[in-house]
Amino acid sequence: MAERNLITAANAPTERATPARHAFFVTGTDTEIGKTLVSSALLHAAARRGLVCAGLKSVAAGASEHNGRFVNEDVEQLHDASNLKLPDDWYCPYVLKDATAPHIAAAAEGIDLDCSVIRAGYARVAARADLVIVEGVGGFRVPLGPDASAPDTADLARQLGLPVILVVGLRLGCISHALLTAEAITSRGLTIAGWVANHVDPEMRHVDANVDAIAARLGAPLLGRVPHLPHPDAATASGYLDIAPLVDSALHRTAQTSSGPRPHTAP
Repeated sequence: MAERNLITAANAPTERATPARHAFFVTGTDTEIGKTLVSSALLHAAARRGLVCAGLKSVAAGASEHNGRFVNEDVEQLHDASNLKLPDDWYCPYVLKDATAPHIAAAAEGIDLDCSVIRAGYARVAARADLVIVEGVGGFRVPLGPDASAPDTADLARQLGLPVILVVGLRLGCISHALLTAEAITSRGLTIAGWVANHVDPEMRHVDANVDAIAARLGAPLLGRVPHLPHPDAATASGYLDIAPLVDSALHRTAQTSSGPRPHTAP
């Protein structure tokens, strides 16, 4: 695959008044079902269409220290898949050490997870990119604080107000998980922009029938089916996605009102 053109600090778009033309919140039916793989694949697919794009992780739990900073694998994957290169701490406002529920990991470090900090981080990036992916953590309803009154990731998605892309991990039980998650999304007034079927269980039986059952009930476009990859990588996975339902209509409108691509000038 051809090397992508990267937009760095030297030629990054300046902050502008209009937000990203395309922005999505990526959630999943559970943890470990491929949200980061799909989020990164979406970024690769968008970059091939000439979009300036960046992927953010709302909260990351599980990090090891490298060169004086704590590094999370998911955040690094999003960083690598983004063709807009930003300061390291812009890709995730909360990188927690323990690979456990975020509110538990945050409490152990004396950190309060604040949705307004995440929203501000998103807005800062959206002022510079054409497309932004904000990846959630775990499933759709993951607590962000110890008390029952504390917000969860569903509240964060509602506050961001972004269309949602649902990653469905194909394994036994995925139909119910997909429909329950979709119900939780739409009940909060959010739109499901599309969904991706990710084959996490290579031994799953009746895969096609399961995908058909979800597609018939979800009422959102299927953006692609990512097969079980022996060595998953975002560039390969992007070849199984069709992001036209996400970007084509908006791109067409932009083309009618612009004589050319937005210049990449120094901030």
